[in-house]
Amino acid sequence: MSHSTAPASRGDSVASDVPPPEPQAAEPPAPEPPTRAQPTTAQFVAVQESAEFAELRRTYRAFAFPLTIAFIAWYLLYVLLSNYAGGFMGTKLFGNINVALVFGLAQFATTFLIAWIYARHASRRLDPGAEAIKSRMEADA
Repeated sequence: MSHSTAPASRGDSVASDVPPPEPQAAEPPAPEPPTRAQPTTAQFVAVQESAEFAELRRTYRAFAFPLTIAFIAWYLLYVLLSNYAGGFMGTKLFGNINVALVFGLAQFATTFLIAWIYARHASRRLDPGAEAIKSRMEADA
């Protein structure tokens, strides 16, 4: 035997004898932070052509390009082995774990490792130089 009850009409479950809250006065807007003078286009071009900026760019490229090429080669190796060396990739290492699974998981590990290595490199070799350039530009603006 099933008891069915009619659904409550709209609003029955939230009806209250309590009056609505009084509207509160709006808070005054927060003061805007002081605006800084922005460097001019000529200042940006001068910095871009400076030896210090060239060194910063060289340091970045000397790190990023070889690491990017190495990772792409590692990824393509994984893809090519998956397509053309199915027997090798299907080799069981232990239990149901095969070479393809280990290589696939290594792709994720490599990605996080590269991100960590880059963050360390940037904070040690790139950020100090970039901050020095930025500080000088803001002081000159």
